[in-house]
Amino acid sequence: MYLGAHLSISQGYRSAVTAALEIGGNTFQFFTRNPRGGRAKKIDSRDVEQSIKLCQSFGFGPLIGHAPYTINLASPTERTREFAIMALKEDLVRIKSVGAAYLAVHPGSHVGDGIDRGLTRIIEGLNRVFSDLDLPALDGVMLLLEGMAGEGSEIGNLFEQLNCIRRGIKYQDRVGVILDTCHLYAAGYDIKNNLNQVLESFDRAVGLEHLKAFHINDSKYPLGSRRDRHANLGEGYLGLDFFIKFIRHPLIQELPLILETPGDITVYANEIAFLRSAIKRDQ
Repeated sequence: MYLGAHLSISQGYRSAVTAALEIGGNTFQFFTRNPRGGRAKKIDSRDVEQSIKLCQSFGFGPLIGHAPYTINLASPTERTREFAIMALKEDLVRIKSVGAAYLAVHPGSHVGDGIDRGLTRIIEGLNRVFSDLDLPALDGVMLLLEGMAGEGSEIGNLFEQLNCIRRGIKYQDRVGVILDTCHLYAAGYDIKNNLNQVLESFDRAVGLEHLKAFHINDSKYPLGSRRDRHANLGEGYLGLDFFIKFIRHPLIQELPLILETPGDITVYANEIAFLRSAIKRDQ
C-alpha cells in the first residue's frame, strides 16, 4: 500500500523522494507553491527527471500536490477568486510536469456570503480553470476537492456539498475527492465507531469511485467540533485503535495515504512504521 507524508520540496523533488524513502514511505504530498502566498518555485528539469526515475525505481504510488491555503474560489472578492483560478491553472500544469497525479485543494470559504453563493462561485471558478487548459496535455492529472472540518464559513464539510461541486462541473472526469480523518471527525462523521457507515454515506452522496486519497491525522477536538486541529496518531480523540482498524480496511488500503501530523520526519517514520506493523499483524 502507498503510505507517505507531507514533505518539503525546498531542496528539490529528488530530495523529497529521498526523504520519503527514509521514513519508509512510497508516496508523498508537497505544496505546489508557498502555502501562505502566491509564489511558485522555478522547476529544475534535471531535478524532476531524477526524482521521477527514483520514484519508478522504488515503486512509488501517486504523488499529491497541495494548493496553497490562500486559494478561495468561494470568496465574494473578485481579486481573490481570480488569483485562485490563475494559481490552479498553473499548478495543474506544474504537477503534470513533475510527475504527480493529484492536486488537492480546499473548496473555499464563503466568508459570510452564504453557502449557496459560495458553491456557485466554486463551480464557476473550476469550470473556468478547466476551460482555459489544454486538457489532453494534462491526461493523468486530477484535481481533488478536500473534505473539510467546517470551521468558520468553510465549504466542503458535508459530502453533499462535495457532490454538488463535482456534479456542477462540466469536466467531472477531472475532479475527485480527498478525505481527511481529522476533518471527517470534526465535521461530525463518526469514523471512530462507524467507519463503514460513513464510507457508505460517502458512496451514496458522491460515489466511492471518486475517492482518490486520504489524509491521516488524529483530531485534537471531539466529534462534531468543526475545528481543524491535527494531532499525532493516538494523541487525539480518534486514538490508536481506530487507526489500526482504519489501515486494515480493504478500501483504505487501495488509496494513497498521507500523514499531515505535527512534528518532523522522525515522527512520520514512527507513524508509518506503526501503520505498516498494524497491517502485518493482521496477515
